[in-house]
Amino acid sequence: MFFAKTLKDRADRELEDWVAPDCHGLNFFDIDHSLQSVMELYLPDDLREHMTPVLRELGEVAGNRLDELARICDRHPPVLHPRDARGRDEEWIEFHPAYKEMEKIAYGDFGIHCMSHKAGVHGWPEKIPPMAKYIFTYLFVQAEFGLMCPISVTDTSYGLLAKHGPKEAMDKFGWQMLSQNMDEIHMGAQFMTEKVGGSEVANFEVTARFEDGHWRLYGDKWFCSCAGAEVALVLARPEGAPKDNSGLAIFAVPRHLEDGSRNKYRFVRLKDKMGTKSMASGEAKFEGAIGYAFGDVGAKKNPGLRQMMDQVVMSRLSHGVRAAGMMRRCLNEALVTAQNREVFGEPIIEKPLLRRQLMKMMLPTEQSLSMFLHVANQLHKADAGDKQAERLNRILTPLLKFRTCRDNVDVAGGALEIRGGNGFIEDWVNPRLVRDAYTGLLWEGTSNINALDITTRAIAKTHAHEDLANDLIERLDEAEGLPGQFAGELKGLVGRAKSFAEKIAMSGNEILARQASNALYHATTATLFAEEGAKLGRAGKDARRLLLSRFVQDTKLKPSDPLAVGETRFEVEAGNRLLDTKPVSLEEATDLLQL
Repeated sequence: MFFAKTLKDRADRELEDWVAPDCHGLNFFDIDHSLQSVMELYLPDDLREHMTPVLRELGEVAGNRLDELARICDRHPPVLHPRDARGRDEEWIEFHPAYKEMEKIAYGDFGIHCMSHKAGVHGWPEKIPPMAKYIFTYLFVQAEFGLMCPISVTDTSYGLLAKHGPKEAMDKFGWQMLSQNMDEIHMGAQFMTEKVGGSEVANFEVTARFEDGHWRLYGDKWFCSCAGAEVALVLARPEGAPKDNSGLAIFAVPRHLEDGSRNKYRFVRLKDKMGTKSMASGEAKFEGAIGYAFGDVGAKKNPGLRQMMDQVVMSRLSHGVRAAGMMRRCLNEALVTAQNREVFGEPIIEKPLLRRQLMKMMLPTEQSLSMFLHVANQLHKADAGDKQAERLNRILTPLLKFRTCRDNVDVAGGALEIRGGNGFIEDWVNPRLVRDAYTGLLWEGTSNINALDITTRAIAKTHAHEDLANDLIERLDEAEGLPGQFAGELKGLVGRAKSFAEKIAMSGNEILARQASNALYHATTATLFAEEGAKLGRAGKDARRLLLSRFVQDTKLKPSDPLAVGETRFEVEAGNRLLDTKPVSLEEATDLLQL
């Protein structure tokens, strides 16, 4: 866990040498030993070997040039020009050149938006599976979070257009959404929110009217991210359709029409956001904009909300991955600081209380890594027709979004605190990491919305918690090398988490929906850690994830008395091994689990 950034010997230091450095200049792939370790379990050998040099290249870019550009863009957000030079209401958005360069890196150089939709990206003969694609996301957001929203929405908008959209729209601009040529690419957006409702979409009032052979949209959208996109998927209610969820339809709305003129919608202002400042979000006014309808829509029930939820689910997965990447950057910042910041004659990483704080940051960071790779792997199986994997992801995806985005806020705050007063200064990356961390709590459903989705729908309606528990028990039964008593205790905790979540869901007790979601998330990640550690250890590799499994059980799934002096021997000795770079053998991990 230690990096190659260390202070000079005390006798050789200038005053500025006493200020701890940050992670800039490091290769974010090379320093991530956890990622490299679990890639062996979640990626097929040929895919992993092919992608490793590309991921290493992205890690180098993320730790250097992309990190520089992200800092510039945070200080120079986009600017809305409401009219053109002749006074026409054809607004345009001015982006700093650094933002355009970041777009070139993401879309042009690495093709993150298109790699799961077409073969040949980075020389891979097929479409790149989600397990690999989301590792690109994970590395990219460690430098720049804001741009990942347009990247993700372009990816998911194309997927939705290809699955449900009209052939006319696909023929006109679908191919451009997959382009890596920056002169022709059409980036995507999703405009849903209105003043009258965020999550309560039944209140939406933007109207679609069929006029002169076209569907035209009228009304205001209140929060539209990726404001400069060339293709927006917009939820609107066809005139005369029911005034509830079933009345909503999706329309693909291009920014420009075929003759090059602007479609009839404009942005009246950009949002002055707390975070993701590099990316433009605004308020859009539709004044008869032409839209291409998804299906045969009109004054009847429409499938728009159900179709749009396909994109929302994928965006929730992306948000979980982004939170994982941001937590890794925060943890790395904290480790570099702790290694190089001295107090009372020694680096603060030697202080017991600071080491405990680092472990409290490491645990959710590692949980998010295992969880997003597991969800992505199930997605890959579901796309291949595996119905069991599809049922699992019905509950795993909101679990990922719910817990990782909440954990990200605490980990970002912890990294700022470890840097100290410098962490509060905008010269450093920490303030931006804190601001951006809150984004995940809001986009694609708040924590409450996701927790209720888990309990009232995934559990109460589809009983997906049963599939989840059965899968976890099966993993523990098949994990060779896992100590029997440890496995038995973990299976018991999985069963209790399932029963608790089921009781909450079936009783309609919304007050405890978050607690039920927490229980399932922690039971899942404790099981994944145990399985990963046993597999790697049995292969003669690093089994440290077994220790992380025990940490989850002790701190997240078992009761503790806040007024009692508990046993800390395992915490100290296992923590020391987890904060060291030396691999942990299966034998050593097994011995430590007995403490």
